[in-house]
Amino acid sequence: MKLLKSAAIATTLAVSVAAFSTPANAVCLGMACMYNRMTPLQAIMLTEMTVDEAINLVEDKASKESVLAAIKGTLRATKEINANDKVDRNRMRANAAVKKARKEIKSGDLAKANEHLKKAKKLYSDLQGMIELSQADRTSQQTNFINRIMGTKDEGAGARHKN
Repeated sequence: MKLLKSAAIATTLAVSVAAFSTPANAVCLGMACMYNRMTPLQAIMLTEMTVDEAINLVEDKASKESVLAAIKGTLRATKEINANDKVDRNRMRANAAVKKARKEIKSGDLAKANEHLKKAKKLYSDLQGMIELSQADRTSQQTNFINRIMGTKDEGAGARHKN
């Protein structure tokens, strides 16, 4: 009876832990599972939209608070961009331009802030090309193991070439 009781408690505990630790919104891309709410490409597009909103507010000479709130939203949106190390490094560079714009807005220089925001928008839009390149790199580096998992056939993968 003690053994049955222990087994029932262990099973209940294991099921409850598994139910809470498995997020309902997990998105699996290839072999890596990411727990973001959106793909990196969607996150980049969202970030570009928020930067556009901040640029429009600066050009319309809106209040400091509304521009700063838009910049805060931009920095929050960038946290969803999660592709690889190269994209992350360049995302941080774009974030630095947004932070410089925030500093300029706090000091009252809207012209410099607008320049920094436009630079940040260009840097964010350049991230899309980096993601597309990384997908092409993954395809070119496929091995027999990956082809077997994906169910694809590639004669050149893992082949030894004679010189």
